[in-house]
Amino acid sequence: MKKFIETLKNIWSIDELRKRILFTLFILAVYRFGAHVVLPGVDVVELGKAVAQRSSTDILGLINTFSGGAFNNASIFALGIMPYITASIIIQLLGFVVPYFQKLQQQEGESGRKKINQYTRFLTLLITLVQGAAYIGYITGLNAIDSSVSPSLFWISSIIILATGTLFAMWLGEKITDRGVGNGISLLIMVGIIATLPTAFAAEITILAGKNAWFTLILEIAGLFLVTMATLMAVQGVRRIPIQFAKRMIGRSGSQVPAAGSRDFIPLKVNAAGVMPIIFAQAIMFLPITLSSKLGGGGNAFINSLADWKSIPYNIIFFFLVVLFTYVYTALLVNPQQYADYLKRQNAFIPGVKPGKSTEDYIDTLTTRVTLPGSIFLGIISILPAIVGRMGVNDAFAIFFGGTSLLIMVGVALDTLQQIESYLLRRKYDGLVKSGKLKGRSSGSGMQTIGAGI
Repeated sequence: MKKFIETLKNIWSIDELRKRILFTLFILAVYRFGAHVVLPGVDVVELGKAVAQRSSTDILGLINTFSGGAFNNASIFALGIMPYITASIIIQLLGFVVPYFQKLQQQEGESGRKKINQYTRFLTLLITLVQGAAYIGYITGLNAIDSSVSPSLFWISSIIILATGTLFAMWLGEKITDRGVGNGISLLIMVGIIATLPTAFAAEITILAGKNAWFTLILEIAGLFLVTMATLMAVQGVRRIPIQFAKRMIGRSGSQVPAAGSRDFIPLKVNAAGVMPIIFAQAIMFLPITLSSKLGGGGNAFINSLADWKSIPYNIIFFFLVVLFTYVYTALLVNPQQYADYLKRQNAFIPGVKPGKSTEDYIDTLTTRVTLPGSIFLGIISILPAIVGRMGVNDAFAIFFGGTSLLIMVGVALDTLQQIESYLLRRKYDGLVKSGKLKGRSSGSGMQTIGAGI
């Protein structure tokens, strides 16, 4: 505890870091305030009744978790930052398949990044308008509109407000990145998720207290701790491939001596794909029930089971989709040919492996082997909330035992703490850990491909 208090004092004593932390907290407070500002024309009482009647296992409950309750509140931030995330994913995928976007991402430096940001913002606006119209249709279907409000006026004004809210949230995230601590967009998502944790935990305590099952509560807390630690290790886990740089001559001609080649490593992450496979899999799981509702096929028992995130069919399909997308996304991120070309340009090699094609095949084989346990672990984490929920844990609390919520919280926390630690080390203070260095999702050698974690 003494070490912890001393670390807090060191953090507070750094003027720039203190200002950045306070600015970040202020922006997060503004974002949370907006999550409770209801759209004009919404009948809050009727909305509350409709939400209360909805199943606790409804997939929409997951969307509400990511928005920190803003979705069920019909607030100006009801869509949250997710349209921006969707646009970013689309642009990133275009960078893998469209040469123009690939050139912008890899070759044009700062100007290319500015163009990509512009495209992402325009695409965010388009996605927000589409999703905003769908969301207003959802609210209208719940009969949660004040009867004194003109339907057409409500539609137009609400879509504009939702689009503005998403763009404002995106701006808040960018301001945190520029003037605060950590990645702003990721922090907005994390704070939305964490906002529902106290209520969910309090509800679980109330339920177990009524049954006098205190030992069960202790087991649940211990289980959550163990799952978090396992996720932490998976996020930071890497397979290091040693590389050797060729010897080079130093000194003037006539007195040249061979300099020993330096050593480095290529870090192959156990979970290079981050949380993206789960997001893709969840998007796919939305399709059957959405198409069924549009086509009027809601009576099919199997299709209806796919709308229940605790059902067995949902979780079996979800698990295999996560494993599949982990391999696909890792293949897009980790390019063995680029690694082989990089080593060749740097006059480096992997000990015992011939340069060129042999190096490419070696890295590809190792990537496949490393991805297997990573994909299985990610699949288990993705369905763990359903397993815990079926064991009797409150649905709202069970969500935090895995899935996107846990991965985002662990990843974002690591990235933010890593940035804070860098400030401490630059001022010659002790880091946040006693030994070694705190590693975030983007830490590693300069050769590491920047993975798309959120």
